[in-house]
Amino acid sequence: MPIRHPERRTERLWLRQWRDADLEPLAEMDADPDVMRYIGDGSPGTREQTAAALGRVRAAWDERGYGLFAAEDIATGELIGWVGLAVPAFLPEIMPAVEIGWRLRRRSWGRGHATEAAREVLAFAFDEVGLDHVVSVCHVDNHASTRVMTKLGLKFDRTTRVPAHGQPVHVMRLSREDHHREHRGDGG
Repeated sequence: MPIRHPERRTERLWLRQWRDADLEPLAEMDADPDVMRYIGDGSPGTREQTAAALGRVRAAWDERGYGLFAAEDIATGELIGWVGLAVPAFLPEIMPAVEIGWRLRRRSWGRGHATEAAREVLAFAFDEVGLDHVVSVCHVDNHASTRVMTKLGLKFDRTTRVPAHGQPVHVMRLSREDHHREHRGDGG
């Protein structure tokens, strides 16, 4: 069984549990139309929606023993977004599954933070949670997230549409076996 409320560190990031003070920067991120362009139906989120989502994120850790980590820049102490594991119930055709995902504030894009944090979350998923595989889902036009998925070793599984809003998405998949093979193969 994984540690109930784990934290992880990478070279530049502290993947930690959520604090009440995280609501404001998280709400700011979710209200950014560029950040939300490929999320759900593409609409920016309200502070109320973010607060409700944060409550669900906190509860997921207690219910499942895994969830979304708050991603904090170690150098600045700034919350830059989140990276973690969730159940992708919005896409019933791939269930049962656990998804690895991320969302970062715009000023953190293009710095390798998503890849760095997601590598650490994959180790957590396979080595501590004990998952056999993970999936990752992104809008077909979200080329930046697709590149991150590819860097992490996820392989294309399918293209489909999210039933709730009809947006086209790519589903990619990675097994524990493939992750460990690739991890050992690169000297890690």
